[in-house]
Amino acid sequence: MTVGAFDASVRPKPVSLRQAFWVWLRIAMLSFGGPAGQIAMMHRILVEEKRWIGEQRFLHALNYCMVLPGPEAQQLATYIGWLMHRTKGGIVAGGLFVIPGAVAILALSWVYVLYGRVGIVSAIFFGLKAAVLAVVLQAVVRIGGRALRSPPARILAVVTFALMFFANAPFPLIVVGAGLIGWWSARQGSIAFRAGGHASSQGTTVADADTLLGEALPDHARPNWRETMRTALVWLALWLSPVAVLLIALGPDDVFSRIATFFSTIAMVTFGGAYAVLAYVAQQAVDTYGWLGPKEMLDGLGMAETTPGPLVMVLQFVGFLGAYRAPGTMPPLLAGTLGGLLATWVTFVPCFLWIFLGAPFIERLRGNTAVAAALSAITAAVVGVILNLAIWFALHTLFRATVPVVAGPIRFDAPVLASIDPAALLLSLGAGYAIFGMRFGIIATLLATSAAGLAFHALGVIR
Repeated sequence: MTVGAFDASVRPKPVSLRQAFWVWLRIAMLSFGGPAGQIAMMHRILVEEKRWIGEQRFLHALNYCMVLPGPEAQQLATYIGWLMHRTKGGIVAGGLFVIPGAVAILALSWVYVLYGRVGIVSAIFFGLKAAVLAVVLQAVVRIGGRALRSPPARILAVVTFALMFFANAPFPLIVVGAGLIGWWSARQGSIAFRAGGHASSQGTTVADADTLLGEALPDHARPNWRETMRTALVWLALWLSPVAVLLIALGPDDVFSRIATFFSTIAMVTFGGAYAVLAYVAQQAVDTYGWLGPKEMLDGLGMAETTPGPLVMVLQFVGFLGAYRAPGTMPPLLAGTLGGLLATWVTFVPCFLWIFLGAPFIERLRGNTAVAAALSAITAAVVGVILNLAIWFALHTLFRATVPVVAGPIRFDAPVLASIDPAALLLSLGAGYAIFGMRFGIIATLLATSAAGLAFHALGVIR
């Protein structure tokens, strides 16, 4: 049954790609607040307002995108655009989701390297960093509230967190394990990992049959091996040709080659959406490559939080700083710009590959309860990954120093309690109260903490 302020007997009229373009552009310009907010916004516009896609079909696509490496919100837009208007529709929807954020991050990266050491600019980023912790914790609560609807799901999230935080377990193995657990439980008749909802706050349920897409399988969503091979070859060439050219021309040790290979690896092995990607990148870019420091990683995330588009646009900032600091014979700003754009290219082109290659098969499995349970179990494991990221941010935001702790297979960074930063603690607590207590939006909270950072600078609390 369909409940809501619309006539379920009247299905929406067909929408051309030109008409859809303006809706996707609207979504792109409103895509602030991280994946949880972006998914909720897309649900409100695409499911409730436009009725292009129904509730269950939206959730099925979302659970698949949660499994993929990369930003689930951008991939969800690509998936729905592809469902509606084939490959062109997917490119329009997914591309528009990226472009505004890429332009904004590039401009902010220039400001950061040119003026980031100026007291006022540093104070703004100090305020942003303090709020990021509260934002990530909100993501834990939001996604956890939807994904952890049974004791087994909650246990899976806790185990995932413990494996990642204390044992540095590779998340791809966790993904495989969680998927097998969900699949096996469904085969045994268990409902422990029955798909939860990312429903709207108003509780409106839109049946698939009452939407533009309906319940039928479109012709282009029927797997065809010849088309599958063609899709794979085209998108693999777009993705890997620049990487091969850089490796051959510059060698594997050049910064551009390293950016291309590192972020290509990220595109393949980091599952669980934006926050899972950031956890892995923060460890590798800071500790292994030395492209930036932990505080700068938080600055970059603050940029990504306050600009439209996926949070993984912070990867462009990482690539920018990496090339800016090792420009070779190029002017540093030009090298940084090219490094940032290269990171964006090799990060997002694979996202289109995963959707165009896998979506036809996933659409055929919409009624398969075992597959749905496997996807839901992986989503539950992702909650543990996000919590791991929240702890990492807390350590580097609230404390000026940490010490490594190693005891057999257990290894983690512990805070030096005497190094706590009172100003950062105060701002983080204030941001947490604003988001959880006062129900402020993410943008309003980030603006407030930035203003507080400026006030602290004016009072001499921070320099």
